[in-house]
Amino acid sequence: MARRRSGLSEEPAGEGSSGPAAEGFSESAPHFLGHRERLRERFRQAGGDALPDYELLELVLFRAVPRADVKPLAKALVDRFGSFAEVITATPGRLREVKGVGEAIITEFKLIGAAVQRVTREAVKARPVLSSWSAVIAHCRASMAFAAQEEFRVLFLDKRNQLILDEVQQPSGDPTPSSADIQMTKTIIDVAKPLGIEVHDHIIVGKDGHASLRGLRLI
Repeated sequence: MARRRSGLSEEPAGEGSSGPAAEGFSESAPHFLGHRERLRERFRQAGGDALPDYELLELVLFRAVPRADVKPLAKALVDRFGSFAEVITATPGRLREVKGVGEAIITEFKLIGAAVQRVTREAVKARPVLSSWSAVIAHCRASMAFAAQEEFRVLFLDKRNQLILDEVQQPSGDPTPSSADIQMTKTIIDVAKPLGIEVHDHIIVGKDGHASLRGLRLI
């Protein structure tokens, strides 16, 4: 079964079907086959850290587009969204705005995103329950750093840690606390104190980092 969008033939891996190539993608010339094998070999030998974002993205695109040169598309996606992570976590609607991206490619990206999220969450679960600062940050970033919409959560831990942690995700990627963030946190502290609830911190998580209001001496 072949899917065609914006002239680029998309095929689920293993089905062996083919279709017309998009402008800028050549199916008739076999040059990309050698490139694919060389790139796979580099990945096998050196791992993902040795590859730039667009080459790692190429490896993902190989599965969805088995008979075309996907390097131009991989570079276009990274240029558009900024990084491998932001391509993988982009919404289907935004991905469809890029010429050459159709449902097979979007499905591959969503599969990778879901797999990363599940592996990360399981790794966090396997640790002692948020027993260190690094474990708290790992949990927040795994859950929220690339969320499409701003989220507000409270994490309740048992008596071994006695922690109630507020954290907000900023879609802009800027973790700088706003005056509203600071005022809201102070209000929560004032309300919680008579109930015997201690607010240890308010962490703001963005795709580029995080900020602790207590660490910044704002609360």
